[in-house]
Amino acid sequence: MADNRLVLHAKLIARDALRRTPAGVPVVSFRVAHESEQPEAGVARKTAFELDCVIIGKEAERMTAAPGANLRLGGFLAPRSKSSTRLVLHVNEFDIE
Repeated sequence: MADNRLVLHAKLIARDALRRTPAGVPVVSFRVAHESEQPEAGVARKTAFELDCVIIGKEAERMTAAPGANLRLGGFLAPRSKSSTRLVLHVNEFDIE
């Protein structure tokens, strides 16, 4: 199996309220912003982007950070839906920094 693991430091810019699936599983959707410089071909490259994220399960109940909070996120990328090419970070671990 190929790796699909992402670790990202980012700032929380928006967070939806905790909701539950019809099966009662907790879910929180949120959006983060990231800015950094990364080495590429021996040159520092500035990078900035926003990314949609989702936490499903017990970790969702822990997501109480307010917009502006700095987060360390760990998870995997997957399409928003089966018919979409837009990626979402599915977070399975996080820390509020």
